[in-house]
Amino acid sequence: MHPSLSKKSEKTLYWIVVALLALGIGIWFLFKITGYQLHLPGCFLLKMTGFYCPGCGGTRAFLFMLKGHFLASVYCHPVVMYAAAVGGWYMISHTIEYLSKEKYAIGMRYRDIYLYIALAIILINWLIKNLFLILGGIRLI
Repeated sequence: MHPSLSKKSEKTLYWIVVALLALGIGIWFLFKITGYQLHLPGCFLLKMTGFYCPGCGGTRAFLFMLKGHFLASVYCHPVVMYAAAVGGWYMISHTIEYLSKEKYAIGMRYRDIYLYIALAIILINWLIKNLFLILGGIRLI
């Protein structure tokens, strides 16, 4: 297995995620104060073919997670909670490391395996949902 990212790359990745989180919070705040409600069109592939795409349920899972409904989030799309757990620990551990000026060098190191696990979760979820739909006519989301 190859080594993790360099310290500079780890720090760059950390600050990119901080910027994206700040942008997301800013957009959420803007929606809250203006009362704007975003209406998403739904999955194009599902509408056109009747079959789930690999990302079907992801938005719903994200919204359930934000509301604290973690089991519902996992049911809709398990990769959302996986990403929140892995990404959350990545950010928390690096924040502790950076704020302690590396006295507590506990920052989770990036590894490609985390992405491979996410990809496997997405593919297994997609296969299960479509198998239930094809074999039993059961819609899971």
